Amino acid sequence: MSIAQQAPDNIRSISPYIPGRPITEVARELGIPVDKIVKLASNENPLGMSPRARAAVEKALTGVERYPDQFGLIAALTARSGLAAEQFVLGNGSNDVLDLAARVFIAPGRSAVFSQHAFAVYPLATISAGGACIVTPAKHYGHDLAAMRAAIRPDTRLVWMANPNNPTGNFLPPDEIRAFLAAVPADVAVVLDEAYNEYLPPTERVDTLGWIKDYPNLIVTRTFSKIYGLAGLRVGYAAASAEVADLMNRVRQPFNVNNLAIAAAEAALDDHAFLAESYELNRRGMEQLVAGFKRLGLEHIPSHGNFVAVRVGDAAAVNQKLLRQGVIVRPIAGYGLPQHLRITIGLERENARCLEALEQALR
Repeated sequence: MSIAQQAPDNIRSISPYIPGRPITEVARELGIPVDKIVKLASNENPLGMSPRARAAVEKALTGVERYPDQFGLIAALTARSGLAAEQFVLGNGSNDVLDLAARVFIAPGRSAVFSQHAFAVYPLATISAGGACIVTPAKHYGHDLAAMRAAIRPDTRLVWMANPNNPTGNFLPPDEIRAFLAAVPADVAVVLDEAYNEYLPPTERVDTLGWIKDYPNLIVTRTFSKIYGLAGLRVGYAAASAEVADLMNRVRQPFNVNNLAIAAAEAALDDHAFLAESYELNRRGMEQLVAGFKRLGLEHIPSHGNFVAVRVGDAAAVNQKLLRQGVIVRPIAGYGLPQHLRITIGLERENARCLEALEQALR
């Protein structure tokens, strides 16, 4: 028996997460100059880093010989939310806090519920913790809350839910989620993943952090990787009851978020002009891509994020044709959508380039 076979079955059964392809990798493989490649695959902010965050990183470089101090960022989150400091858990990206939630609540003999077409990290975190996955059929490519509630078993300890959902972009009205929380047994944790929350129109945003006082089993996760433009620094957080946050902090690695990420995130929270510009750019870019899809006769899934999933037929073949033109998008066959590509909203010229390449790829 090999050493690899000594690993538990649940670990060996995991299908590794496959990220969007880096620009440099495509450049090496296809011989395309880096500056000729457009990447619209990973839901990154095309404007880059917040200017205030960049200045904060440059200032924080002088202290990288010291271990991180999370106090400033947690204090900033506390001031904006009305929650107590002991209700926050910082993570090396929100993926980290998702994994912490699984480690706290999932174990062999326990299960987690999530929807078809849900974020790939949910099964990864569940299986790595030794749990069983209960996958409910999607409703119009999104969560069917009634089906998810019905799927909860006596051994279920966690429900995963993203709103807006990745990779489909579906959005559930807050009233429906709140009714779901009221119907879920109090001893089942519900993770509400709000990675794309800041891309919602102001009229659709609600204070979900305020729900925690009424639903102590609720864990809300957010990230600085999307609209804040800090994907490469890896910083996110969870908000929960003090009791749940304490458990998550017990299994959290010490100093899991580095000095530069902490400084950047704290500064990014206050860069309101950058956030407004990013939101508006995304709104216009979504209109541009959707108009292009209609012109090409393509169906898309209405999205509330900074991306849109479009049906192109043989998505794997179309993706290869796009790559050869220097356009990187995201095939989502692994999410059960083999005919769709997920395209991140980019700059106006990047969106135009993508639509031109897509038209050629479909010929």
